[in-house]
Amino acid sequence: MGTVARNTPAGPTELRVLRQDEWNTWYDNLVNAFGGIPESPEERELWQRLTEFDRSLGVWDGDTCVGTAGAFSFRLTVPGGAAVPAAGVTMVSVAATHRRRGILRSMMRRQLDDVRSWGEPLAVLTASEPEIYGRFGYGIATMTTAAEIDTDRVRLSVPPGTDDVRLRYAEPAAVRDECEAVYARLVAGRPGMLARRPGWEELPLLDPESEREGASPLRCVVAERDGEVVGYTRYFVKPEWDIQGPKGTVRLRDMAALDPASYAALWRFLCEIDLTGKVAIHSRPVDDAWQHLVSDIRRCAIRQRDSLHVRLVELGAALEARTYQAPVDVVFEVADAFCPWNEGRWRLTGDAKGAASCKRTEEPADLALSVRELGSAYLGGVSLASLAGAGRVRELRAGALTEASLAFGSTIAPWLPHGF
Repeated sequence: MGTVARNTPAGPTELRVLRQDEWNTWYDNLVNAFGGIPESPEERELWQRLTEFDRSLGVWDGDTCVGTAGAFSFRLTVPGGAAVPAAGVTMVSVAATHRRRGILRSMMRRQLDDVRSWGEPLAVLTASEPEIYGRFGYGIATMTTAAEIDTDRVRLSVPPGTDDVRLRYAEPAAVRDECEAVYARLVAGRPGMLARRPGWEELPLLDPESEREGASPLRCVVAERDGEVVGYTRYFVKPEWDIQGPKGTVRLRDMAALDPASYAALWRFLCEIDLTGKVAIHSRPVDDAWQHLVSDIRRCAIRQRDSLHVRLVELGAALEARTYQAPVDVVFEVADAFCPWNEGRWRLTGDAKGAASCKRTEEPADLALSVRELGSAYLGGVSLASLAGAGRVRELRAGALTEASLAFGSTIAPWLPHGF
């Protein structure tokens, strides 16, 4: 697509697809917008390799980059296990000198038009400030759990077979492929997970010394059964001492396991590392099973925050791509001012067997809502009934809210395993 010029109070700016020779200038604008602290050379080089130039936009004021936005080409797991094409919106920034001139809106407008032209029914993002993206039709669809397990006081009750799992240390890079194979086997089982494309397996291995904040280099332990890797954890240890003795912290980067015994063995290992008194968890599913292994959940300081925001770009195709855990036949009256091709009435029918249908209709509406609420409910982690309690969904036919809420749910909480 061609360039787009936009007049601002300070003069015209130009919105265009990023060229490879512009990347450093473009990325510097992004870094400045997020505080100006340079990233490590390793991290910067990885993001340059992962950037998809034909899916990235820049806004220019002369030779100066004043706006950035990218879109990774992902496949996102949805309820039912399908991997649906999704644009992973990323690297969005506007220079502080050019705020309140419509630059962000112009990039969001161009980007969603592009995503639609690429035939991708979804756009997803993680937000530095959650209030920004609702006006563009994004809804918060997944939450993530952080915690600090007091391992001096908390004990784990593990399932049978845990002692049969073999654990061994490994260099993170040396077992990268084995760990990726475990991750790949889990992707279809949980909504919100991303099928990692080539290059993304390097993201969990980033370990610049400048960002360790006194912690150890990245460590890895793999779980094995019959010589096969069935789980892994990657973590850091930050030593700390006071007058009473050691009180170090284990900082979990990521973990995956194929069965309950391997999973429990890895958690028990983390909680029993010598000279530590705490396991710090940054981002885990809200239904993560470790919460049922610990002896005292109150000593785990659990917190939650928003994670993945979902935007239905092609509403019909998006709702047809997933399954529904109970039979559903409802007509939605959908508002979508930013992508008006989604506005109007849609009849959704489906069940747990697949082959859902979502077509335009003239039938009376059963539920009225905006595309933002559908994005929130799409992965099964946010209840339409809960949104109705906030006045964001209106029931027009008695019983329709219960029917749709049950159908949209998921027995497994959606979870985004890493940022982008």
